[in-house]
Amino acid sequence: MSAPNSSYDPVEVAALQPDALAAAIEAATAAFAAAADLEALKAARLAHLDKGAVAAARREIGALPPSAKAEAGKRVGAAMDAVRTAYEAREAHLQEQAAERILVEERVDVTVPTGRRPVGARHPVELTQERLMDIFVAQGWEVAEGPEVESEWMNFDALNLGKDHPARQMQDTFFVDPPDGGLVLRTQTSPIQIRTMLTRTPPIYVVAPGKVFRTDDLDATHTPVFHQIELLAVDKGLTMAHLRGSIDHFVRAMFGDVRTRVRASYFPFTEPSMETDFECFACLGAEAAVRGDCRTCGGSGWIELGGSGMVNRKVFTACGIDPDVYTGFAFGFGIERALQLRNGVGDMRDIVEGDVRFSGQFGMAV
Repeated sequence: MSAPNSSYDPVEVAALQPDALAAAIEAATAAFAAAADLEALKAARLAHLDKGAVAAARREIGALPPSAKAEAGKRVGAAMDAVRTAYEAREAHLQEQAAERILVEERVDVTVPTGRRPVGARHPVELTQERLMDIFVAQGWEVAEGPEVESEWMNFDALNLGKDHPARQMQDTFFVDPPDGGLVLRTQTSPIQIRTMLTRTPPIYVVAPGKVFRTDDLDATHTPVFHQIELLAVDKGLTMAHLRGSIDHFVRAMFGDVRTRVRASYFPFTEPSMETDFECFACLGAEAAVRGDCRTCGGSGWIELGGSGMVNRKVFTACGIDPDVYTGFAFGFGIERALQLRNGVGDMRDIVEGDVRFSGQFGMAV
């Protein structure tokens, strides 16, 4: 850059000469016009607007005498405005072209047939629950429901579970704060039966499905939140034969034409009580079971179903039903267990962890 002086004409500085500035404007305009896209235009701007000949001429103004700066400044300013105008015009044109190109390239033809969105899948526990209910609704039974937060009286006392019964301890039951407030998360769906007997007059035939809660750890065979389905029949003249017939009908409808057997057991809310097993539907007790290599029944040839029995007289009395006039039976089992057995699900965690790939295998079947 030249040093300040007071003797030379600014026209003699090559960068400030009108012909040089006109050539710089022409070169910049040509570079802008040659830019095919905004990236190329950005490079041209750096070469001709931010740096370039006009920017160099503007730096020369500082070396001129004060009397010459005004005229040179006007000439360089006019050149800079011309270059900037050319740049802005080309930028606007390229931006318009880019917008038009996007409209073409990203156009969506709404008339073209497309695949539908993936069909959702209901949870297999719900599907199994509905299947179980349908078996009994088809016979004329009714579906009963109740709250998941229950009173201790409904969940324990009315079912002949005394104050010292192990099931009432903290390690088995979720107590709602405060712990002595008398409310629990129901540990079984039996309170639905109690509510039904308190509000209805026999004959009663109800199926009671629902979610229950126990303080179990989640593993392959246990979960703290699971589903049960229980059945209650109250009428005149009901016997264990009616209970066996109802269980046999359910097993055949759910697992095919297999046999059942019963074993004596104990439950506070039924007397007499029994456990029911049904013949393995996979091996039918054949040699595979005898050898112990049937994965469904573990080689025993039988699968445990659940507990059942005739309703205890004390339960009838607590619900205001005369045990000398009416008899009844009840039985229940876990819905997740029925799902595992029927569909070969080996791990309880697959059922409860919410992986859509698991539910998707069951589709929308009912």
